[in-house]
Amino acid sequence: MSASQSSALGGTGGGQPPQVDLKPLLARLWPLGHADPVTADEIAEAISYFFNNQVSEVQAGSLLMCLHFTGLDRQADVLSKTAAAMLKAATQINADELRAVVEKRGRKEGAYNGGLVDIVGTGGDAHNTFNISTTSSILASSLVLLAKHGNRASTSKSGSADLLNCMVPRAPQIARVRPDTISSLYSHSNYGFLFAPVFHPGMRHVAPIRKQLPWRTVFNLVGPLANPVDLPSSPSGGSSLLEARMIGVARKDLGPVFAEALKMAGAKKALVVCGDEELDEISCAGDTLCWQLTPSEAEGVVVENFRLHPRDFGLPAHELSTVSSGKEPTENAAILARILNGEMPDDNPILHFVLINTAALLVTSGICEADTSDMGFGDDGAVIKERGPGGGRWKEGVRRARWAIRSGEAARQWKAFVDVTNGFSES
Repeated sequence: MSASQSSALGGTGGGQPPQVDLKPLLARLWPLGHADPVTADEIAEAISYFFNNQVSEVQAGSLLMCLHFTGLDRQADVLSKTAAAMLKAATQINADELRAVVEKRGRKEGAYNGGLVDIVGTGGDAHNTFNISTTSSILASSLVLLAKHGNRASTSKSGSADLLNCMVPRAPQIARVRPDTISSLYSHSNYGFLFAPVFHPGMRHVAPIRKQLPWRTVFNLVGPLANPVDLPSSPSGGSSLLEARMIGVARKDLGPVFAEALKMAGAKKALVVCGDEELDEISCAGDTLCWQLTPSEAEGVVVENFRLHPRDFGLPAHELSTVSSGKEPTENAAILARILNGEMPDDNPILHFVLINTAALLVTSGICEADTSDMGFGDDGAVIKERGPGGGRWKEGVRRARWAIRSGEAARQWKAFVDVTNGFSES
């Protein structure tokens, strides 16, 4: 469906774009079996009108409902193209400027090329675990450049933004990380938190609609695929500045869907995970299903499916009840501070949970492929070259994650992030 094919309802005045009528598209979506089925491109284009407030709440809600009940919002091509539409509508970053900073600051090691890395979950697993991906992102920033895409809680008590806003003695000013300040941020710190409302302002038109629906919508799944630094790594295009990412999904059937959506979008390094308990992280309690994307000279990108267990990281398993306390953001912030300050007992289940997820992110980045250890700051041992499921050096990832804490480097990168964001102006 193109704008010309839709029935425009007329301009809204004040320079606002015209409203778009989705009735023809909705008629083809429901019921199933229409002679002219709707394509992923048409769905993505229809959703792109949401970001400019060009669709009525009734029709927008109807589209989201149709996508949910037809299962189209769980198809790889729909997710990939909708994420692309969301990125196109995002507040644009100066790619040349950011590229120059990343090339200067990125520390190449092993198979890690110095690019930006993200770790994120879809949420919605109802387990209310500690903020694992946020904590892991901070630890990993001791060795790689982190572009953590996150938001406030929608289905849990403590979202990533909620947690960071409660950090003491001084919280970072996450809303001040904007397209005009992001390059300066990475000039001073390896860590960046990209607050979704800042980079995706068009979502403010979607939020009231989502709140009125009792079901999770396509936006719950598209968000993790729409990191705003997913930009070309060179002026001529090619690979993305977002070199690697780890995404947790809350349902096992979404694993292969996300892997395919990432592949369609051009991702070359990624790990999609789902704990056996329908957990959107690597489980500390038992098996985790994994779908790994790796570059291949012969095939471009290959997807491998395997399972991980805490024992593959050299750590014991812990029941989810030991890490699923459902605490408030202030309580989780205190736990994060203890981890960063090296005050958490070595056998603590939450620490182990964080270590295995941080390790997996580091393995995904490629940095654990280095055969010599060059971390500096008083390295704590030789490289562990043992390989586990999927060929990953998971125990080496844990060694590096422990080093991030013991060396104080993760805490230093966190402090740099807090200091620089507090130095940015409010607008």
